[in-house]
Order: sequence, then structure tokens, then C-alpha cells
Amino acid sequence: MTNVSSTADDILACARSLIIAGGYNGFSYADIADVVGIRKPSIHHHFASKVDLVRTLVSRYREEAEAGLAALERNIPDPRDQLKSYVGYWEACITDATAPFCVCALLASELPILPEEVALEVRAHFRALASWLTSVMERGKRKGRLHLSNSAKVEAEGFMATIHGAMLSARAYGDPKMFGVITGPLLERLSTRH
Repeated sequence: MTNVSSTADDILACARSLIIAGGYNGFSYADIADVVGIRKPSIHHHFASKVDLVRTLVSRYREEAEAGLAALERNIPDPRDQLKSYVGYWEACITDATAPFCVCALLASELPILPEEVALEVRAHFRALASWLTSVMERGKRKGRLHLSNSAKVEAEGFMATIHGAMLSARAYGDPKMFGVITGPLLERLSTRH
């Protein structure tokens, strides 16, 4: 049973890196079979279709993200430090290329061509992340740790868009440092009284 789980996990990991590299239509089961070292029918055994594979991938990605955010909540009490840690996570992932782009952000850019089952998972990720960020902004404002120019919801959406935009800029320039160049002033603005 461990081998079956391992093969499915290998398929998902491969699909994740292929999506990050080339988007939803940028890979096929043949590509995965070559990388993982299995035959295409073996992939179909685990994931009947590409839709099933990517929907499962995004669902697991959401679970990982929610677990990571829950860990931030448990381990870092200060809302401002939670935002810094969230940004720091992405900065490290982009710098060492372990996760140079958020899978859901990349897939969101392809929403018009995505199957609805995948699109629903992507939208759910954005709603969950926006909800968490809104709660952090609200707590930060209430505790006097964050200084908001707009409502917590608007600030959360802007924060999320800036993070995803910074990922895109880092990729476009081929320079991981661009992420910090863009996100540094955002954190500073939220931390400073106007």
C-alpha cells in the first residue's frame, strides 16, 4: 500500500512542478510517465483523467496551505509577524526555487481554459487565503500592530495580489530578489503609522 501512495505522490509532485513550469496545458501524462519512470496506464490507475489529477493536486495544495496558515496562527501570536512570516516563506521558496510560484495563482491566470472542477478548487484557495489575511488584518488593526488605509478585506485582497504579483515579477525578471523588493515596502506600509 505504501508503494501505491508513493507512486500517486510522485505523480502529484511531478504534475505540480510541470504546472509551475508551463501551466495546465503545458504537460501531458506522457511527460509525467517520463519523469516518474512509469507507464501512462499506471497514471490512469491513480488519476483517471488530467482533470482528476489537477483537481486532486489543487485540493492537496489547499490543505497544505491551510495547515501552514494554521501553524502560523499557533506559533506566531503577533499579526504583523504572521504577515512577515508568510512573506518570508514565499521569499525563501522563490529564492531556493523549491516553489517559485503559487500553483493556484498560476492556475488562476488560466481560469478561462480550466475545467470547472479545477477552477472551483482554485477559487476556494483564493477565498480561504483572503479570509485568513482579512482576519490577520482585523486583529492587527485591533491590537495596534497593523495600520490599514482601507478596510481589512480590501487590505487583504491587495496584500494577496501584491504577493502574487511579486512572484510574477520575480519570474519575469529572472531575479528572485524582485520578490523582496516589491513585498518589503508593503510590509513597511502596514507596519508604519501614516
